Amino acid sequence: MNNNSSILRPAIVLFALLSALTGLIYPMAVTGAAKAVFPKEAAGSLIVLDGTTVGSKLIGQNFSDPKHFWGRPSATAPQPYNASASGGANQGPLNPALTDAIKARVEALRAADPGNTAPVPVDLVTASASGLDPDISPAAAHYQAGRVARVRGVPIEQINALIEKNTQGALWGLLGESRVNVLALNLALDAPTSSASSTAR
Repeated sequence: MNNNSSILRPAIVLFALLSALTGLIYPMAVTGAAKAVFPKEAAGSLIVLDGTTVGSKLIGQNFSDPKHFWGRPSATAPQPYNASASGGANQGPLNPALTDAIKARVEALRAADPGNTAPVPVDLVTASASGLDPDISPAAAHYQAGRVARVRGVPIEQINALIEKNTQGALWGLLGESRVNVLALNLALDAPTSSASSTAR
């Protein structure tokens, strides 16, 4: 009995110590360091407007009003951009459902902007693997510029200039591609100081 006790006691103590170290101390230390070095990112890269949190730069939103830029389609359920159900549609290129979905999205874009005969950028008709992608390509933003300018009653040059201002380059100039955050761009459009917001109310 004493022999069993001498074996169990160190095992229990070691288990408790490791649990405290890996389950409490280490996560708290990493979280504290992240908040100290990257406070905004550690809090979820939230966007606050007039004291109200309007979203995150990391999670897309379902914009559908023609006066706004639209993001990538989202396959999350039960609603688009559901952060608690991140995931793609898992439809392969030979799946008829994917072909039908892309066709419907192209038709919706054409219907919203009948005069636009430019090729539809692929990221406007295909969902990302996470279903939460907050960014679109500059090409996808410029494709929508004519519609947004027409609905808002402003010159397209103003809209294109706003797109350029909100375009982010590749990380460190090497990783990834140029991108436009849809929420940030739409907030810039609606800002009282923006000349593009005057007829958008």
